[in-house]
Amino acid sequence: MSDLQVRPGEHTSGRDAMHPGSSIIAPREVPLGGPRAMTVRRTLPARGRTMIGAWCFVDHYGPDDVAQTGGMVVPPHPHTALQTVSWLFSGRVEHRDSTGAHAVVVPGQLNLMTAGHGVSHSEVSTPDTTLLHGVQLWTALPFEHRDVPPSFQHHEPEPVELVGATLTVFLGSLAVADGPGATSPVTTYSPLLGAEVRLQPGAEVTLVLDPAFEHGVLLDRGELHVNGCPLERSHLLHEAPGPTTMTLTAGAEGADAIVLGGTPFGEEIVMWWNFIGRTHEDIVTAREQWQAELASAQDGRFGAVDYPGDSLPAPALPPVRLRPRA
Repeated sequence: MSDLQVRPGEHTSGRDAMHPGSSIIAPREVPLGGPRAMTVRRTLPARGRTMIGAWCFVDHYGPDDVAQTGGMVVPPHPHTALQTVSWLFSGRVEHRDSTGAHAVVVPGQLNLMTAGHGVSHSEVSTPDTTLLHGVQLWTALPFEHRDVPPSFQHHEPEPVELVGATLTVFLGSLAVADGPGATSPVTTYSPLLGAEVRLQPGAEVTLVLDPAFEHGVLLDRGELHVNGCPLERSHLLHEAPGPTTMTLTAGAEGADAIVLGGTPFGEEIVMWWNFIGRTHEDIVTAREQWQAELASAQDGRFGAVDYPGDSLPAPALPPVRLRPRA
């Protein structure tokens, strides 16, 4: 193996144009939610790549015709030691959580929920949604912040118009060569970047990178080359720390992409179902507490969500000890 790590099923055409230490992760289809699960395309976590900075979970879905798929119906479920980042391209999703937050996720606006010690929430596409399309992302909280109180933030970032492109930064800061950048005021617990880049047909944008960050580029739509390397739809390019720029070039159809980044996390985590911990025992305890709350119908660590239906029970733990992942 060279510095260019080849992931199972990844796209490797044009890989000689990539920087050393880069790789492309192919998506896998998985169901999301309960009995009416919708299908999403997941690139993180993947075999050989658990995180990009603190980003530990990347799902891409749609565009889905809700009349055929039923849309998103995810009953109340718990989280620990993470932040959920919801970003839509089309459609609307109603969010309710145990902090009392009730919000509607709409395209171009950020909803960020911090689980910390424990939270529960539901996600349901609204009745007026006909086409559902977006990404659902998680970031892991550092050890020292893993038990912060749960909270919810909503932010409407201002798009930045560039030559042939639009940049919308929803977390962190991002600049472009020979152009303006943007910074998000949203609270995170480690250095992070999250942005949407929309390129017109044939447009090219050079992003100015923090060399201490590792980065990821997820292609949502169209044709895109990253530093000269073609990237397929729903695939995730990982760029190791070091480079100070990244050039995105759109094809004849234009392209829409999500750019993620962060300093290497530097901690091992245990991630299972909707929980993040540091040990197998952390996960066992969180699962037991969630199941106990469901059985007793009383608020506890995860609280209650104002939702017209049952919450999701936790699946059975595997018959082996859960191992931390770097």
